[in-house]
Amino acid sequence: MIKQIAWTGLLLLSASAAAADTPTGFMAHYAQQARVAMTTLSPARGEALYRSEHPGRSGGAQSCASCHSANPKQAGQTRVGKRIEPLAPAANPQRFSDTAKVEKWFRRNCMDVLLRECSAQEKGDFIAWLNRIK
Repeated sequence: MIKQIAWTGLLLLSASAAAADTPTGFMAHYAQQARVAMTTLSPARGEALYRSEHPGRSGGAQSCASCHSANPKQAGQTRVGKRIEPLAPAANPQRFSDTAKVEKWFRRNCMDVLLRECSAQEKGDFIAWLNRIK
């Protein structure tokens, strides 16, 4: 019985993750986690999150744009000079195509900039903004 429940849970998790492997799929996933309609995700809030400065882990003011560049269609650069591929799916179709990578980078970057994990609403808003950029 326990094995069957665990297996069913794993299948549901896998199906949910597979459905999220597109920008629109991630938006739907995060809207569902935030318990809001996907239509209420706000590109304006997503852009504000990207551009707003916070004390960050380094202590100095930083934003997502500090490393990813002011234009998300352009490549960015880490603090040690490593290239970061563009964030906008229009410039980098691989950007929101892997659930594990998306979760890893949201967790790491939100902790670096905001000193906390991003909420599901913030993630959905952020992807809604990036998905509108052509």
